[in-house]
Amino acid sequence: MTAKARVLLLAVLLSLAACSPSPGAAGTTVTVDLDGRPFQLHVPAGYDEATRAPLVVLLHGYTSSAAEQEEYFQLTGESDRRGFLYAMPDGTTDREGNRFWNATAACCDFHGSGVDDSAYLARLVDTVDARYPVDPARVYFVGHSNGGFMALRMACEHADRVTAVVSLAGAATAEAARCAPRRPVSVLQIHGTADRTILYGGGPSTRPYPSAEGTVALWRGLDGCAGAADTSAPPLDLDAGLPGAETTVTAYHEGCRDGTRAELWSIRGGGHVPALTPAFAPAVAGFLLALASPAR
Repeated sequence: MTAKARVLLLAVLLSLAACSPSPGAAGTTVTVDLDGRPFQLHVPAGYDEATRAPLVVLLHGYTSSAAEQEEYFQLTGESDRRGFLYAMPDGTTDREGNRFWNATAACCDFHGSGVDDSAYLARLVDTVDARYPVDPARVYFVGHSNGGFMALRMACEHADRVTAVVSLAGAATAEAARCAPRRPVSVLQIHGTADRTILYGGGPSTRPYPSAEGTVALWRGLDGCAGAADTSAPPLDLDAGLPGAETTVTAYHEGCRDGTRAELWSIRGGGHVPALTPAFAPAVAGFLLALASPAR
């Protein structure tokens, strides 16, 4: 082989390597319009259209945005590593200029717009599925604060589509009768015990919402879990602002229907916006992707 041929071959090989996804390669993020409310969708590196992929939907907190929430939660890297589609929508803006989700009476449609975010997010799942086939047994919602309230509402109203939800510093509805899921949904509630915005112990009579333990208790009942808690898991280090592994894990999985789980991760001394460690995103993604619904 001549020197010129070797150079050409090397150029071709380098070009092919650049076009082929590597284990650490980044996927692509596209904008998808829906009802005049576009959302960002991250398509993971190495995505295969012939294989249905899990879908994770991120819901931001009150006054925040999808971009800010992703910067905080850092789930894009997990999307690429684990191969799930990752949607990042924005709530609507109220008359004070704050983005919100109309989740429960407690949070956060404070001006009574009546926007139907539950229906919008259900259509979002359908919209993603129409373009990038979604595994119907692995659809997940993750939210912070107002987004946590909304994720829990999606579990109540769209259990036929939602496999599991994670709420950081959110809460379930105070009107338990309004939560009547068609089938069991796994729930992870993460909450700082020193949260002064959404209280770990529940909201006051003027703005009622259940405690962190009450939110998990509601879903324990809905999922048919046995009463005994499993506290054998070692504590987690999720808050960089607190020393050591500060987060205790209380899990309910015995007797839960369809292999569901209800868990409470209590950040001892944690506030409303904990300084999340690099362990947070892998822990949340690991919880979700370990769960799959029975055939739908």
